[in-house]
This record gives sequence, structure tokens and C-alpha cells, in this order.
Amino acid sequence: MKREETQGKGGTEMWHGKVVAIFIAPAAAAPMKSVLEVKAVPGKGLEGDRYFDSVGTYSHRSGPDREVTLIELEAIEAVRRDYQIPLEPQETRRNIVTEGVPLNHLVGKTFKVGEVVLKGIRLCEPCQHFERLANKSGALKALVHRGGLRAQILTEGLIRVGDPIIPCDEEVTGNEN
Repeated sequence: MKREETQGKGGTEMWHGKVVAIFIAPAAAAPMKSVLEVKAVPGKGLEGDRYFDSVGTYSHRSGPDREVTLIELEAIEAVRRDYQIPLEPQETRRNIVTEGVPLNHLVGKTFKVGEVVLKGIRLCEPCQHFERLANKSGALKALVHRGGLRAQILTEGLIRVGDPIIPCDEEVTGNEN
């Protein structure tokens, strides 16, 4: 599916994407497990994921950018095509694989993933830890500037495979629970 773009308010581009896969891992360096749905909790992350329980490799670096990570399916396909690296979505160690979503443009923006509102915090550049766990030489270089997005969960709810992903028109604040 190609990214659908239309003209939005003020001439800005609108897009509509979707969730194509969801992955969580119970502990640091544990294999990512595919799930059909996951509960997103503000201030915690995705229920069942290593960072939700503060047992991820980088849990000592707390902050909203550890709640959920997203990556474009198109970026994974580009790594396969342009670098001939047979990278699988779960090997990226990102939680949500998207299709049709310009993730790099969502830093500082709010968007909905199904019923959940997220805020893009910063790009999720690849690291040596990822390349070592994936055991894919060259994968780090191949994903520079397209390794995904770190996001904060602003509203609690379920995220499901197939859920639409759309931009929010107005600034949304997190709940105070």
C-alpha cells in the first residue's frame, strides 16, 4: 500500500497509514514476539514489553521516548532491496511496524494509532546493540535516518494489527492518571 496523501488544512499534506505488525519482548535482548494487540499505558509503555517493566537494555535511561517505538515497513523493504540484507521486521527491535506513515516527520507531532494518541519524541536511530542481536552485518548503516520513531503514549488503550494511523488535527495532552 502506498502512502495516501491529500491536502489538509492550510495546504499541509495529510496521510493515512496502518499498523502491519506489533512486537514486544519480555526482557532485555529477548527475541521479539509478534502479538495481534497490545495495551498502551501512558508513562509505562506497552504491556508485556521489556520497557513497560523497566527490564530493557536501556531502561536506566528513563523518559517518554522509551514508551513505544515505530518503524516503517517501507524502510525495512528498502534495507532488503538496497543493501541485500534479509532483515525481518521483528529484528529491528521496534514495537510497531507501520505502512504509509512518514515517521520522520512526526517528531513533535501527535497522531492516533487506533484508539491511542501518541506523540513523536525523537528519531529512533539504530545502534550496535540492535545490529548485534539481529546478527545482520551492515543493518545499522542501512537504517541510519530511517530506523523509526520513539514516541510517548498520551492516552491509554489497545493497539491492534490493522489499526489506522492518522495525524491529529489539534494538540492533544496526555491524561493525568
